[in-house]
Amino acid sequence: MPETTPQPPPHPPWENGWVPDTSRAPGTRRLWLAGTLAIATVVACITAIAVSRTTPDQASATPPPPTDAALDHGPGLLSFASPTATGPATPAKDKSGMLTTSPTPSSSATASAAAPGTTPKASPSSAKPSKSTPPKGSSGGSGGSGGSTQQSPTHRSVRSVNYPDRYWHVSDGYVKLDPVRGSESREDSTFTVVKGLANSSCYSFRTSDGKYLRHRNFVLRADRSDGSSLFHQDATFCARTSAYSGAVMLESVNYPGRFLRHQNFQLKLVSYQNSDLYRADSAFRLVDPLA
Repeated sequence: MPETTPQPPPHPPWENGWVPDTSRAPGTRRLWLAGTLAIATVVACITAIAVSRTTPDQASATPPPPTDAALDHGPGLLSFASPTATGPATPAKDKSGMLTTSPTPSSSATASAAAPGTTPKASPSSAKPSKSTPPKGSSGGSGGSGGSTQQSPTHRSVRSVNYPDRYWHVSDGYVKLDPVRGSESREDSTFTVVKGLANSSCYSFRTSDGKYLRHRNFVLRADRSDGSSLFHQDATFCARTSAYSGAVMLESVNYPGRFLRHQNFQLKLVSYQNSDLYRADSAFRLVDPLA
């Protein structure tokens, strides 16, 4: 008989009768448990982050309840946007006819409305000369200051404010600002002031030989009247308020806004300029005659 060697059983049973499962690799259950735990941890972290981000936004989106200060209807920094206790203002028409919705005027505004004839005085150093009635003349001497002339014909000399030793003087047919030099210079620096040829409320200046001071090409000169309307307008000047006491500014009738002033001691008709030099150069005092 052939000899047979006994072989151990392929799957020896354990003592308790449990046979291990050899169809899968050992440790697979632990890997599944570890993977599931890791996934659960990641999901929990993501959920916590999402909740922490959305909670403040939702809280800030809800406005807080108004406080007592917020319910106060009194005026704030922008008082015109705050409601008033008396309701909306009633539209009213101002002097220009336009509707306004301003609230009840203050006491100062009421005082101004009570005196509609009063107007604020403008500073003489910055405002344009007003078209007021020229003041009456004075009888100051040739060395003292004098006001503007009267409407009746009278003899006057015209002295500069910023050059008090110089007067209007007719030289070679032009009017210049010169110092006094002898009797002939005094005669040429003395004029008869009459009612304006083009406007009786203004002035015209006549020389001793019957000529009139008129502007031509905006330069003041002495010409004989030709009786034309243009000559009358060129020879008429209206006295306006000056920034200097006792002095006047002379505005052209046919060129409103242009005043007589001296430049390089030559009398010219120049548009008004808001400067101290212009106001000084265009201010003159009509004083007692030199001749």
